[in-house]
Amino acid sequence: MLTKRIPGGPRRQARWNLAATLLAVIFASDAALAAPQEAPGGSVMVLVDHAKVVRLPEKARTVIVGNPAIADVTVQRNGVMVVTGKSFGVTNLIALDSSGTLLAESLVRVGAASDAVLTVQRGMERESYSCTPVCQPSMQLGDAQKYFGEAGTQAKSRNALATGADAK
Repeated sequence: MLTKRIPGGPRRQARWNLAATLLAVIFASDAALAAPQEAPGGSVMVLVDHAKVVRLPEKARTVIVGNPAIADVTVQRNGVMVVTGKSFGVTNLIALDSSGTLLAESLVRVGAASDAVLTVQRGMERESYSCTPVCQPSMQLGDAQKYFGEAGTQAKSRNALATGADAK
């Protein structure tokens, strides 16, 4: 384990440790809100295309996501935020108060839901199927471009027909 000394002496180190612990407690404390499991080390685990509801520190006014292409947040009025997994990977989440003081920081890990997904590998080409209980095409990040595009076009056309919009 690598420990990094925070400039500013023991008081600042203690505040940093408190902030890290606070965020870990916030994300872990409300079991009713924590639908997806928590990853080791106090980080938040969210699945791609899924959302997780978490409580913000009481005085949080600003929330920063390191890489919004991996995860995004929507802050609600009641001190709750929704973290949505956008792409596989790890990013960080920072909560600041109105004066810009760091309240909490945590990692957000976005992974794949693999329970009912069957992956077919044909040489370098990959296709994914959702098998719940019958296998149907399911576009997943990392699938072959042709397969992904064809399945995406079909899904877009189907959704356009369902909503009455013109399929393009």
